[in-house]
Amino acid sequence: MLCTCKVCKSKDPKDSRLRASVWIETRGKSFLIDTSTDLRQQTFKNKIPRVDAVLYTHPHADHISGIDEIRAFNFAQKSKIPIFVHDWTRQELITRYPYLFNSAPVEGGAIPQLDMKNFNPTDPELIAEGVRFIPISVQHGSKTVSGFRIDDVAYITDCHYIPKESLDRLRGLKVLVLDCVRINPHNTHLNFDQALSVIQDLKPKQAYLTHLGHDFGHKAWSKKLPKGISLAFDGLKITW
Repeated sequence: MLCTCKVCKSKDPKDSRLRASVWIETRGKSFLIDTSTDLRQQTFKNKIPRVDAVLYTHPHADHISGIDEIRAFNFAQKSKIPIFVHDWTRQELITRYPYLFNSAPVEGGAIPQLDMKNFNPTDPELIAEGVRFIPISVQHGSKTVSGFRIDDVAYITDCHYIPKESLDRLRGLKVLVLDCVRINPHNTHLNFDQALSVIQDLKPKQAYLTHLGHDFGHKAWSKKLPKGISLAFDGLKITW
């Protein structure tokens, strides 16, 4: 059933939102954060030429179910692609996609060639293809999710609480991309007031709200958000 709310019926292309993934180009390397359900469409639209590694925040379907699309990059690059996961994500990927991680032959064609590497969201750093990321441990309901900081930019999705130790890892940012699912309280995501409180504490030079729900029309909210806070949108480019 199609939603008939104002945002879903909007003709503004910035209100047309696919599931969340992030593409990072830095130090001559290309990274994905998560492989969203819409990854195939996203890679074509944004002309992603290669993927040197994938960093996963957590294993909910909207963040992992494009994993099979990685095989196109295997074909082009002729190599395995490392994926960085914490224990929860590792367990779920092996359970849901056993054909990707066992040694048995798969009938019917090629599958993604992945090199799974573990990290802990409380680790001081994660080195992916020679590039330093800082994991950020946050709570998504009863589960731990990892955000990531690279240089002065951080990406925090799917959380309802950020511990003090993690807030300390997020100080001095130029850009913060932060979960904000709706206006009313939610038991596993930040709502608008909570996201605003985090931003006011951390004081990044620029903040973007992401993982937005049906409350947030881009044009209307862009007029009333505080200075230095914007709604993220598909195709948003951040340079640092």
